[in-house]
Amino acid sequence: MPTPVLTALHCYPVKSMAGCAPDEALVEPWGLAGDRRWAVTDPDGQVLTQRQAPRLALGAAVPLPGGGVRLGAPGARPLELAAPASGERGTLTVQVFSEKVTAVPAGAAADAWVSAFLGAPSRLVHMADPAHCRPIDPNYSREGETVSFADGYPLLVTTTASLRALDALVAEGDRAAEGPLPMDRFRPNAVVDGTGPWEEDGWRRVRIGEVTFRAVKPSGRCIITTTDQRTAERGKEPLRTLARHHRLGGKPVFGQNLIPEHTGTLRLGDPVEVLD
Repeated sequence: MPTPVLTALHCYPVKSMAGCAPDEALVEPWGLAGDRRWAVTDPDGQVLTQRQAPRLALGAAVPLPGGGVRLGAPGARPLELAAPASGERGTLTVQVFSEKVTAVPAGAAADAWVSAFLGAPSRLVHMADPAHCRPIDPNYSREGETVSFADGYPLLVTTTASLRALDALVAEGDRAAEGPLPMDRFRPNAVVDGTGPWEEDGWRRVRIGEVTFRAVKPSGRCIITTTDQRTAERGKEPLRTLARHHRLGGKPVFGQNLIPEHTGTLRLGDPVEVLD
């Protein structure tokens, strides 16, 4: 069997918006450099995702040098933002699921842009220091390991073999018209080709190029996977088929969550070696 290889990288500067697909990316302790360092909140500080606001899928965020971001959306004028300087606008507390996190306001222009885009009062915030902001679930991490605004873990890896297997199952069901599904439904950071279907579920340690990761937990999937990332419309798949055919721990899963053991750079074409 040929050596599995890294075939795609994805970075999402603003949580739940579309991102970019670079040829290489630096791995920091809390995720890919620039990944999910910005987030949209409601007026009360609750971080919004496509769960509550599927329209976020239509927003695009391109990373800029120095940690800034360029926002775009259909019918909206692009907006470029620099990462807020330390102490520039003070801090506020935002809620990511059940966790309280310190963030920096992006400012009035950014708030106006995201409010107009979503059609509801909203704010844009930036996570200035992931090293001290948000610890990973202690059931799956080591002391001091942290994560950005990502759902729970620094990186998510998926495989093309598992997507092909899932698409075959969707094609057999009563929602066959919703397939085949694109990989962007799962919003991975890394995509690997050359494995067998669902092999990633059993990984414990894996090396991608020069970086070694702990594979800590298959990714439990939610309603975001049913959201068409190009139209923001929702269907039933793949959640319906995963719930019927691929559950672990009582939850539909797809992909594997990774925690890096050290920093380094990932590049398309990197070999992937399962260490344990």
